[in-house]
Amino acid sequence: MQSGVTMNGKERSQMALIEASLYVTGRPLDVKALGSIIRLRSEDRVRELSRRLVERYRQYGSSIEIVELEDGRFVMQLKSEYVNDVKKLATRQLLSRGPLKTLSFIAFKQPIIQSYVVKVRGNLAYQHVRQLSDVGLVSEERLGRTKVLRTTKVFADYFNLSQEVRVMKKQLEKIFREITPAKAQEALSKLQREDSTQVTEAPLT
Repeated sequence: MQSGVTMNGKERSQMALIEASLYVTGRPLDVKALGSIIRLRSEDRVRELSRRLVERYRQYGSSIEIVELEDGRFVMQLKSEYVNDVKKLATRQLLSRGPLKTLSFIAFKQPIIQSYVVKVRGNLAYQHVRQLSDVGLVSEERLGRTKVLRTTKVFADYFNLSQEVRVMKKQLEKIFREITPAKAQEALSKLQREDSTQVTEAPLT
């Protein structure tokens, strides 16, 4: 990869370690974590090297990209335009379709009470929530007879999303629109219609 920026051997080695760290973990890493790997205390310098790496991948035109997220972390991921063509080759599936739909509903509407999730998703949602909680994707907080549900840091890292909920919801909207346009728009419109009724059904902010 050509970056157009002159680098010495130490910088090349540091960038290679950052690249290796992002590849091995498969999740977003902050500059503090990356700095510990390359043995560099200056977060500004770690950020600069990471941004150089982002630019190298951008110029190379690879199907893989390194992205700086809104919260300042960096992640290596497959570009969205290649996902549909290669997803059938993936050997690991964390969730089946039902729990995944419940998870996307929780993520898009959070914080949300469990009773409302069940009202919309059906009684199987109780089982889905237990499964999502067991694998660490959803957190539960007791509220009277029900629970308040939110996604976790593990969820954000696993799906390469921002940990900031407002930003995450915008990212999810973009994802919904990119999955086969007609079906994605239908799913997104349904979530938005349900969201307009949540004020009375689940008054949480």
